Amino acid sequence: MREFIYNSWNGVMDAEINPLRHIPDTNARHMVLQVLAWMWCIVFSFYVGSFWVFGISAIAHLMVLAAIAITVATFETARQNPGFFLKNNGYHSFPRARQYMWINGKKVVLPNGDPGGEHE
Repeated sequence: MREFIYNSWNGVMDAEINPLRHIPDTNARHMVLQVLAWMWCIVFSFYVGSFWVFGISAIAHLMVLAAIAITVATFETARQNPGFFLKNNGYHSFPRARQYMWINGKKVVLPNGDPGGEHE
C-alpha cells in the first residue's frame, strides 16, 4: 500500500516521471502543472459546494508558491552573485538609516565612515 501511494504521488507530482516530462521546456512544464493545480482547486471547491473553500485554497496555494519562488530566487542569487548580499565594501546593513543618535536627550552626529552597529 505504501509503495502504491508513493508511486501514485510521483506519477502525478514528479515532472520527471509524469507525462509532462515530454515537454522539453521546464518553465512550460511547470506552468502546465500550476494550471492543473488551479483547476483541481476549483473542482474541489465546486464539489464541496463552497466558493469559500476555493478562496481559502487559492490563497493557501499562492502563499506556498510565493514562498517557494522567493526561496529559489534567493538561492539562485546566492549561487550566481554572492556579492549581492554584501554592500559597500563588506558593510552589509542596508540602508544605513541612522546618521545620528540621541544620548541623554542630546543629538550626537556620527562620523561619515562609521558603519554603525553595537559590536564595533
